[in-house]
Amino acid sequence: MTRWNLSIPEETDRAVRSFLARKGGKKGDLSKFANDAMRREILRQTVLDLQEQNADLGEEEAKKLADEAVTWVRANRP
Repeated sequence: MTRWNLSIPEETDRAVRSFLARKGGKKGDLSKFANDAMRREILRQTVLDLQEQNADLGEEEAKKLADEAVTWVRANRP
């Protein structure tokens, strides 16, 4: 596990801690919340990058590539 020292605006800190308190937060929830938020943002940005890279791809070609990928993954499962 890695420790980070982050500078967060006070308003954001209060908002997150209030949110977690309303949810019945306990020790470790702030770290879990931050980790989950960062992973979601990485996924969101990756999806946006892929959409931009494939903007010129037609629907049929996209479906064909997706089907090929699914077939490959199923065939290469451990």
